[in-house]
Amino acid sequence: MPNETILLLGVNHKNTPLEVREKLALSSGYEEPLRALGKIDGLREYYLLSTCNRVEILVSADDGESVEKNLAEFLFGDALTPDQYEKYLYCYRNEEAIHHLFMVAASLDSMIVGESQILGQLKEAYRWSSEKKCTGPILNKLLHKSFSVAKRVRSETRIGSSAVSISYAAIELARKIFGSLDKKRVLLIGAGEMAELAAEHLVSNGAKDVVVANRTLARALDLAKRFNGRAVGFLEIIEQLEQVDIVVSSTGAPGIILHKEKVKPLMRRRRNKPLFFIDIAVPRDLDPALNELDNVYLYDIDDLNNVVELNKEERDKEAVKARRIVDEEALKFKDWLAGLTVTPTIAALRAKGNQISQLELERTLPRLKNLTSKEQRCIEMMASAIVSKLLHDPVIYLKSESCKDKPEMKVDIFRSVFALEKKQ
Repeated sequence: MPNETILLLGVNHKNTPLEVREKLALSSGYEEPLRALGKIDGLREYYLLSTCNRVEILVSADDGESVEKNLAEFLFGDALTPDQYEKYLYCYRNEEAIHHLFMVAASLDSMIVGESQILGQLKEAYRWSSEKKCTGPILNKLLHKSFSVAKRVRSETRIGSSAVSISYAAIELARKIFGSLDKKRVLLIGAGEMAELAAEHLVSNGAKDVVVANRTLARALDLAKRFNGRAVGFLEIIEQLEQVDIVVSSTGAPGIILHKEKVKPLMRRRRNKPLFFIDIAVPRDLDPALNELDNVYLYDIDDLNNVVELNKEERDKEAVKARRIVDEEALKFKDWLAGLTVTPTIAALRAKGNQISQLELERTLPRLKNLTSKEQRCIEMMASAIVSKLLHDPVIYLKSESCKDKPEMKVDIFRSVFALEKKQ
């Protein structure tokens, strides 16, 4: 890829506030922005990614600072001036661009390391670019490799297996108690945002029959409707405890709303079937003494936070392994790119050697009288072997690590030394 550069420009949640990212979001989808991006001079291939946490442009382009400047202007439009966006914009070239893309795909650059959503977003963005014929051999190979890197990270590490949010921690603990959440019944006491999020995760993991108890019946009805569930009054909580498996409590009450003495009798009626309480209220809704009852499991916000912190430590350890995989795959892709640079030169060198050998054979063999066909074949094989041996070391050099550093410059010198045609 002579005089061709892989560029990646963008902004993300790490260094750019939401109010700036909102101005760059592609609310109209990918079609129009891709069409506009294609009008920038010097681009050979291009790809665009837009999520709530990042907007990035990936291109294969003719080398030149003007391309980088035009891409930055396209990205920010009239939203910010160059002086304003300079502190937000990052720009990576070649190996750094490859490495960054792999980090994004592997969810090592995400707000929550290990989340799986980003890979789907990358694939959706690629689908648009591919269908619109915006990508070609370089970016097609690079983006497909980013997907396989993400898959390798998922299969060889546990980076996505530990809960790193309160609601996910609750799900993880529930699984330890029940094994499976399929068809488990859920009672929400209160209709706060965290309880709603926990219920959403429970339902997505197989739970059913969501019952909502709230002091304001209208709010209970609204939330129950979202989960195709039922709303009940606060006075019906004890009755509902006989039927449910998981209770998520998140009220604004000033003190305990459910005491051990109220739950103990109903456990006999439940025949000691396990009952899992998640108390995410501050101050606490549920009596800590509930944990003294057989087959009753109570976790409060501190317990869940401890799970989250332990899981963050575990995820950080797994992230070290994941980064090693990304580093390794980025080096492999760099070697592949270097191969694109040297392969035509190796082919041209061998072609020239074979051409010289053939010309000399055609000039010499007619002068040698009375050669048998076997003798003629031996001379031809000798000439071919001489060419191969002479070209062996130059070819090894082109394939060596030494040539992978600034390959375009070294290949140009090499072609001059051997009087090969200039690459197009």
